[in-house]
Amino acid sequence: MASVEEVLDKLQSKAKPEQLTGMAKYGITIEQRLGVSVPDMRKLAKEIGKDHKLALDLWKTAIAEARIVAGMVGDPAKLTEEQMEDWVKDINSWDVCDQVCMNLFEKNQLAWKKIIDWSEREEEFVKRTAFSLVACLAWHDKKVSDEKFIELLPVIIRGATDERNFVKKAVNWALRNIGKRNLKLNEAAINAAKEIKQLDSKAARWIAADAIRELESDAIQSRLSR
Repeated sequence: MASVEEVLDKLQSKAKPEQLTGMAKYGITIEQRLGVSVPDMRKLAKEIGKDHKLALDLWKTAIAEARIVAGMVGDPAKLTEEQMEDWVKDINSWDVCDQVCMNLFEKNQLAWKKIIDWSEREEEFVKRTAFSLVACLAWHDKKVSDEKFIELLPVIIRGATDERNFVKKAVNWALRNIGKRNLKLNEAAINAAKEIKQLDSKAARWIAADAIRELESDAIQSRLSR
């Protein structure tokens, strides 16, 4: 069983603080961050294995890389709604948000409920988490019915007028990933994008144009037709 101190020591040994300035240029929050690559974090998490108590303790350190590793070693079956709420309120960087979504939150049965809950919240990264979850589920969960994603399209349309950068990019990501699952969802997502395009919002117009460009592209249409 690894301790928090041991994990932090290993992260520190892989840290490259000279890369933090470059990371900031991509919109990554660099406060309380060591400068460790995602592959190094994945390798460390694989060595640790699932350890939910360690995950909870790592999250409390508030160090970005420790929180990403927490998402990797956390046990989805042991994750409670209270813990999800505690964590989402602490998220302050898009990479932590997306890593936690794809490594832990999307694997919990509460994910679909939290999408709705968080999509109605005002905090920027709470709202981003809702749409990142949609994107991750559309990307990874091959067993979910088309209808469940179609039911989320009105949520995406409502979220498309949020002008904040990290929200609008997640809304766009969610819409595009739904539209890349199969031809039926591709058509539904394109229709949603056309509806979004009519909204009186700069963010909505960008989301719609970018999604339509990809979803109607020859590459996507050819792949889905196969």
